[in-house]
Formats: sequence, C-alpha cells, structure tokens
Amino acid sequence: MENFEYCNPTRLIFGKDVVNGLADVLRPLGKKVLLAYGGGSIKRSGLYDKVRELLKDFEIFELCGIEPNPKYDPSVLEGVRICKEEGIDVILSVGGGSVLDCCKAIAGGAKYVGETWDVIIGKAETKAALPIVDIMTLAATGSEYDWGGVISRTETNDKLCYMHPMLAPVCSFLDPTYTFTVNAKHTAAGVADAFNHILEQYFTSPNSFVTDGICETLLKSLMKYAPIALREPDNYEARAEIMYACTFGCNGSLALGAGIANWPMHSIEHALSAYYDITHGEGLAMITPNWMKQVLNEKTLHRFVKYGINVFGISSNQPDMDIANKAIIKTADFFKSLGIPMSLREVGIDESRLGEMAHHISLEGLDNPAFFAPLSEAEILEILKATL
Repeated sequence: MENFEYCNPTRLIFGKDVVNGLADVLRPLGKKVLLAYGGGSIKRSGLYDKVRELLKDFEIFELCGIEPNPKYDPSVLEGVRICKEEGIDVILSVGGGSVLDCCKAIAGGAKYVGETWDVIIGKAETKAALPIVDIMTLAATGSEYDWGGVISRTETNDKLCYMHPMLAPVCSFLDPTYTFTVNAKHTAAGVADAFNHILEQYFTSPNSFVTDGICETLLKSLMKYAPIALREPDNYEARAEIMYACTFGCNGSLALGAGIANWPMHSIEHALSAYYDITHGEGLAMITPNWMKQVLNEKTLHRFVKYGINVFGISSNQPDMDIANKAIIKTADFFKSLGIPMSLREVGIDESRLGEMAHHISLEGLDNPAFFAPLSEAEILEILKATL
C-alpha cells in the first residue's frame, strides 16, 4: 500500500428537507451572498423561492445562466466581477456540478488581483478563496465533496481542472428529492460520470484491497439503482443511493493507498466537450469501453479480471482474457441500457478534428510510464477513431 495523507473539510448534510438549516450554516460566513445557479429548473421546482425565503435576512446578489461545461467567459468572469465589486462574503451554489465548478473558479478568482485564468491554470498561486456552500440538484460530479472544478475556455478549446484545498465547499446540502425532476438523459449521464470517476481510480497500480472493495460496491450500487431511477424518477431510495455513490465517487478517498490515478478517460472526454460542448457523462460512456480495449494487455489483465468477477459476477472458471473482454462488453451494455448514445457520430462529431483533438490531449502527459496504462498520441487517436 502506498503512503497517503488525506483531509476533507467539507461538511455533508444529507436527507429530506435538510436545506431548512441553510441560514444557520451561512450566518457565520457573512451577510453578502452570491447566489449562483444555471437555467430555470430551480425556479420551476420551487427551490429558488425557498432559498430566497430562507435567506430573507441576507443581502443576495445573483449570477444565473451558468451552463453545462461551465465557461470562463462569461460565467466565471462575471461572478468574479460581482464578488469584487459588491464585497461578497460567501458563494451559494444551487444546481449541479457545473454550477459548483464555476463557483469554485469564482471563489479563487475573487481573491486574486490579476487575471483569474492564471490561478485556474496554476500560473499564479491560489492563496485565498471565498467560502462556498452548495445545494445539489443533480447527482453526478461529486464536486460537492472535493476541491476541484472543471472550466472551459471556448476560444482555446481548453477544458481544464482547477484544484486547490481552499476550493472545498464549507458545507454541502444533499436532498435526493431535488433530483426527482432530473430528466432521463441527465440522470443517465450523471450516473455515467460517477461510474467513470470510480473506474479511473480503480484501474491503477498498485492497489489497496480496502479501496478496491469500496469502488466495487459503489459501481454495483450505481448499476442497481440507475435503472430504478429511470423507471421511477421519484423513487427516494434509488435517488438517495445514486446521490450517495456520486458524492463519494470523486472525493479522493477511493485512491488512498493506491497508485497514481491519471484520469485518461476524463482527459480524452474533456477535449470532446471542449471542442463540441457535448454532455460530459455521455462522452465518458462512449470513450470508456474503447479505452478499455486499447489498454487491455498482459500487464493490465489482472485488473480487468478482478473487475469482471467482482463487479459483474463473471465466472472465474474461464480464461482470464475471456473474463476481461466480457467485462468490457458488460460495461458498454450497462451504458447502453441507460439510453446513452455510444458513438461520436450520434452526437454530431465526425472524424474531421480527431487528429487535432488527439494532439491536444497528448499535451497532458498521458504517456508517463509511471501510469497504469500510458497512452501515446497515436493510441489516443485510435481510441477516438474507435468511438466514431
């Protein structure tokens, strides 16, 4: 087992009606609140009015219209401007992971005197950040329990992760009932995103028996409850189990004691959604089986065998390579069963920019020999071509 150090300062408050305690959480953080959200869903559901009523004694400033794959311009820049001009004390994110990721970039940028992009890319050090509280309305990214966020810069086709311990939310409110109205497409995409978060930390070397077991249980939980949530959108048990699994899928705990998780599938998908603005979870579902096929070899075989036996229940009484290939097929079949498109052409992506994207992805250093399965630019291109 590898050495590790771990600390997660975020307070989780989980369950029905927990948002009623919002004012008590915010009060010690200040009176001026930046309320950030996406489209109109929180207004249609009544959550917006509830939040405004709960915070009637606070001074509220709003940032709305934050998009999926949140954009540096205009959302991050506008949020930073409001925070600086109005002297915001605390940011309240209400929505899914995209809204919260945007708020993390705003939190760091609001405390930096220069260009916010410099802290996002690590050119400048993050020395301070505004506190963040969130109310999650989508189970997917796990951003509510980690210290990173992904931001897109359209003009350069960049989609980059901004990570710093100061960006961890102070408190996250997780009420599964707020996910009842999430449509089938985004429910499925959220599950695919979380499923992939777990896989990226499972396919590493060396590994920890403890975290392997947690990963396998989380994967099986998503596989069990996703179909139920799609059939019965207001099934509380299913929505709660999915939200729980998503929250713990990306907070760093699954990598404890294991080797480097280099997140190759995320690196590839980030290029897809940076260039074409597709739904992140869907892009990951398309890429994952083809990444698996590309990296399956004698060196990686043992992990695929364990994955196939422990997650899908494939019989061990057959050749290891057969187990591994069946596990890959079952992974793709699971995503298909959720109604996710499984080819790039289905979401409007053709071969015209695959080479350009492969080169862009290769600049992230996925060929490091210390990784579980290093990828060259040519191999990245093969994965993209196989996903067409």
